[in-house]
Amino acid sequence: MKKKNWTTCDPIKNYFPLPNEIYQLGLSPGAIAVYGYLLRIEDRTTYQCYPSYGTIGSAVGMSKNTVRKYVAELEERRLIQTEPTSITTVDGRKRNGSLRYTILPIQFSIEQFYERQFNAAERAQERQRAEKRKEQNAQKGGAE
Repeated sequence: MKKKNWTTCDPIKNYFPLPNEIYQLGLSPGAIAVYGYLLRIEDRTTYQCYPSYGTIGSAVGMSKNTVRKYVAELEERRLIQTEPTSITTVDGRKRNGSLRYTILPIQFSIEQFYERQFNAAERAQERQRAEKRKEQNAQKGGAE
C-alpha cells in the first residue's frame, strides 16, 4: 500500500485561505493565530463559529486570558464580532454558552485601518502647523 504524502493531499480539503491583507493591518502575531483558527472552523455559509476560549487556546497554544485579549483586538479591528449565547440544561436552567463569533468581511478592517492612518497623519500635520505658529510668534515677540 502506497503511503500518502502531505504534498499530494488535495489542498482544498486540507487548507483554508487566509487573506493576504491580514498582514498589513498591524495585528499582533497572537491575534493572527486566533483569527486563523476562527477562519478554519467557521461555517462557510453563516461565517460563524462557537468555540470557547479554552478550545481556541488549546488549538493555538495560549491561555484563556491570552485568547480573550486577542479576541478583543480582533473585535476592535472589526475582523470579528462576538455575541454571548445561552443554553438550557436538561433540568431547565439557563446557562451561559460560548461566544458566537461572526467573521466580518476583511474590507471593514482595511477601511478602518486606512481611516486611522489618515486621522493620524492629519493630527501630525496639525501639530506641525501649531509648532510653526508657535515659532513664528516667538520670533515676532523676540523681534520687538
